[in-house]
Amino acid sequence: MNYGIVFYCLGWVLSFEALFLVPPSLCALIYREKDGLSLVITMLICLCFGMFAVFFKPKKKRLYSREGFVIVALSWFVLSLFGALPFRLSGYIPHMIDAVFETASGFTTTGASILSDVESWPRSLLFWRSFTHWIGGMGVLVFVIAILPLAGGSDMFLMKAESPGPSVKKLVPKVKNTAGALYSMYMVITLIEILFLLAGRMPLYESLLTAFGTAGTGGFGFLNDSMARVTVYQQVVITIFMILFGVNFNAYFLIYQRKFKDLLGMSEVIAYFSVIIASIILISININGMYPHTWIAVKDAAFQVGSIITTTGFSTADFNLWPSFSKGLLVTLMFVGACAGSTGGGIKVSRVLIMAKTLKKEILSYIHPNSVRKIKVDGRQLEHSVLRATNVFLCTYLFVFVFSFLIITLDNFDLETSFTAVAATLNNIGPGLSKVGPSANFAGMSYLSKIVLTFDMIAGRLELFPVLILFTRSTWKK
Repeated sequence: MNYGIVFYCLGWVLSFEALFLVPPSLCALIYREKDGLSLVITMLICLCFGMFAVFFKPKKKRLYSREGFVIVALSWFVLSLFGALPFRLSGYIPHMIDAVFETASGFTTTGASILSDVESWPRSLLFWRSFTHWIGGMGVLVFVIAILPLAGGSDMFLMKAESPGPSVKKLVPKVKNTAGALYSMYMVITLIEILFLLAGRMPLYESLLTAFGTAGTGGFGFLNDSMARVTVYQQVVITIFMILFGVNFNAYFLIYQRKFKDLLGMSEVIAYFSVIIASIILISININGMYPHTWIAVKDAAFQVGSIITTTGFSTADFNLWPSFSKGLLVTLMFVGACAGSTGGGIKVSRVLIMAKTLKKEILSYIHPNSVRKIKVDGRQLEHSVLRATNVFLCTYLFVFVFSFLIITLDNFDLETSFTAVAATLNNIGPGLSKVGPSANFAGMSYLSKIVLTFDMIAGRLELFPVLILFTRSTWKK
């Protein structure tokens, strides 16, 4: 283990976190809020610790897979810990565990909250709360890679460890340029959404917070009822952009390069939109009798399907009151998640496709024992390592889910609450059902449960292994 490069990279992460605290501090200055002092103090603390760590430059700047996983995992815990200080120092969240839970929920783009009245909060702290979504959406280390190149090939280990999905590919020859391309697309689409919201007469401040939550597929809002009170036009815009941010960003790069044939060959994206359309139709039919007009049912169904499958967590209706079929379908979408290479969470559509193809192959092998069948995705044969990684991920996912669920049940909530609380955090969704539904929050959970769910949020965002590696003894051997 190269401890020097780990310490050095964490220093840069904290230094960038200090930089990220500048916009909410300016927001406090604009609105003349005294609570902005907690943001400035946190900025100085991050800068002091960060610059101290960066000062000790390691002799060897090359890192390998082990260091890459450790740096990424520790970075997200450090970001959440230091990012929670404004909430704790301002007194708006008195307990540090609650503050870390809220901040981790922001950075991991989960959107699970312990707050019941966000409308009474200062604008600057709400800005920071939502801005953590935008920062965490594309990944902090991806941003660092774009600015701070390491020794040749080292940065790819960081990107693989932080980027969601079964595989990560370079869009352009250099990893640094790939990171830059990703963030450029991310910023452009975010800006386009802001412009559409402004065109719908949503004020600039609210437009920024909404775009941060949509782009990062996070779900923190500025209203106590999420998006129920915004206009229909604004709800439609948010629905469209939630779905767009759930698309694999490689698709946007292909559009930019005008490789439309390759785009049409992306089976994951086609499956993603097919699942969304089918789910909207089924839920619209199921809830139609609860609404005065069919178009309102379709609007709410589309919004919630887009919100859940992309793991954003915004809501326009209390879907906890919907029929069991609709709730069951939404819970299923929680596990499916968005595309690999997007800002969304969940198991990912690509893995579901691989599992479906593997199941088909195994069934056919029982019928034709001597046949040799290969699993292909987008016309390319999948390597055994990809299939193995998918199976191992699912086994690990199940283990973490069950272990977390058993601990949460110690709170003696009903099974629906406990089950969906874990599903909502491990898949980075936000709201669950029953006592953690869209009209409720996680405040009633014990501190032990909040610690477990915070772990689940970070583990889910990093797809389990970078975090689990921290608990392996051999990881820390030199």
